Amino acid sequence: WDEGTDGEWEFNPGLKELVPPGTKPFHVVAYDFGIKTNILRRLASFNCKVTVVPCDYPAEKVLELNPEGIFFSNGPGDPSAAPYAVENAKKLLGKAPIFGICMGHQVLGQAFGSPTFKLKFGHHGGNHPIKHKPTGRIEISSQNHNYAVDPAQLPPEVEVTHVNLNDGTCAGMRNATMKAISIQYHPEASPGPHDADVCFEEFVEMMLKAR
Repeated sequence: WDEGTDGEWEFNPGLKELVPPGTKPFHVVAYDFGIKTNILRRLASFNCKVTVVPCDYPAEKVLELNPEGIFFSNGPGDPSAAPYAVENAKKLLGKAPIFGICMGHQVLGQAFGSPTFKLKFGHHGGNHPIKHKPTGRIEISSQNHNYAVDPAQLPPEVEVTHVNLNDGTCAGMRNATMKAISIQYHPEASPGPHDADVCFEEFVEMMLKAR
């Protein structure tokens, strides 16, 4: 996939500064757990050429594609019902920069060693406040999920970077050693808040440093 956001809809003025024209595209392999087209558009807008693979595609075959980045997509349900995804994530951690959204965030949480749990009330809608702990930045996010990662059972090397201000649940993680980041909401939401588009920037910066 290499079709970015249409010019008239592009809302991020800093794209050309982050990825100047002429920069070689980043090859990203994306696991499809129910991936949204606009996620693919946003990745392409950040100069990514995306190879989409099935949800159960073996990690070994992903590595044969020589990705510069690996993406775990959104999708429905509980990642506990998809143990193959967690096993693939474990094998891929540390091999290339990794970014997970929504179910992808939960898959990475389980790969790090933390279980997921069912929320008493799921998070649904386009106005959920999120705090980015390293900077104190507040993002208004679009969410649609019923499970969350238990931050109390994450290993010390995994930092909780984002917190849902409605109920304090884990909304984002970073493992600097493994070059992995994730968020529990939808930065590509359109129409909807664009506050979290910065997550794509962080993923691209990780790939730039790894080149």
